[in-house]
Order: sequence, then structure tokens, then C-alpha cells
Amino acid sequence: MSLRAEAPPATTLGRFGRATRWVHRTTAALMLTCVVTAACLYVPQLAELVGRRELVVRIHEWAGLALPVPLLAGLASRALRADLGHLNRFGPHDRRWLHAALHRDRRPGSRPSAKFNAGQKIYASWIAGATLVMLATGLMMWFTHLTPLMWRTSATFVHDWLALTIGIVLAGHIGMALADPEARRGMRTGSVSREWAEREHPLWRP
Repeated sequence: MSLRAEAPPATTLGRFGRATRWVHRTTAALMLTCVVTAACLYVPQLAELVGRRELVVRIHEWAGLALPVPLLAGLASRALRADLGHLNRFGPHDRRWLHAALHRDRRPGSRPSAKFNAGQKIYASWIAGATLVMLATGLMMWFTHLTPLMWRTSATFVHDWLALTIGIVLAGHIGMALADPEARRGMRTGSVSREWAEREHPLWRP
């Protein structure tokens, strides 16, 4: 009979692998580049301050074109594909989470979630769809000879207003991240505390 005491439970849990963190960082950098250059193109005060409009346009175009590349490259990682699988599943507990969020219910246990909560799943789906629309409309605006004038006019309208919407949504995403240091730690280092995981993601089974 062994007299060795059982090892205490780990105080931290692995949340994100290296590939997931790399995809998140590079996509965030490209998205931020798109947002900043778009602001420099459309806000007169910033345009005057920065100048060199042609260079800003080229940076904006190439950053936008590169946006899907990190995710496509990251698909080689099994861990990233598993994370995408979690994001793509919407269960009964997600409906409970949304109901509680809409009614501002913050009681313990009112917002059950697995690895990702319902808000994160909706955000991920929306930003992925918005990115594809921005890419398609941006290409129509870039390669003007490929589509009729009416298509390019419509693409410009959609591109501009969707860009504003993305900016607002990203500001909300960054604000929530700033309010949760442990979530930021998980994306930065790959690990989170067990206490945070049990409180914020009680259905998650690492």
C-alpha cells in the first residue's frame, strides 16, 4: 500500500494552445491595421495628420486581403480545429446564458457556459461573416474592372457602413477583455486559474 499523498489539483488549467493564440494575435493585428487605416482614410482630421493617402490605401488593402490567412494557416493545428468546433456548437445552456444576459441576471449559475459562452460564440460567428463580406466588397472596390458600376456603388456603401459597425463591435470586445484580466491571461499565456474556469465556464471539461 502506497503511503504517498495524492498530488493536489492543479491551480491552473490549459485553455488555449500556441496555434490558437498565434491566430488570435495576428488576426487582431491585421484587423487593427484595417480599422486604423480606414479611420485615416475617412476622418478628415486624421487624413490631414497622417498624409500619404496612397500609402495608407495600400496598407489597408493588403491588411484586409491578409485577414483570412492566419486562420487558414492555423487550421493545420488540431487544437485550433477543436476550438472552432466548440465555437460552432450552440446548446441549451447557451440559450440560458443569452436569456440571463438579456435580463441582466448575474446570479451564480444563471449563465452556464462550456469552453466558450454564448456571447463569444455569437461574436466569433458575426466577425467571421463580417470579415468575408468586407473582403468581398473590398475586392469589388479594388478591382473596378471586374464588376458593373452599380455593384461597386453598392459594395462601397456596404463596406463603409459595415466597417463602422465592426469598429463599434471591436471596441466592445476590447472593453470586455480589459474588464477580465484572467481571460486576457488565458489568451496571452494559454493558462487560466482553476477558480476562474469553475466560476466563468462551469461546464468546461479541459
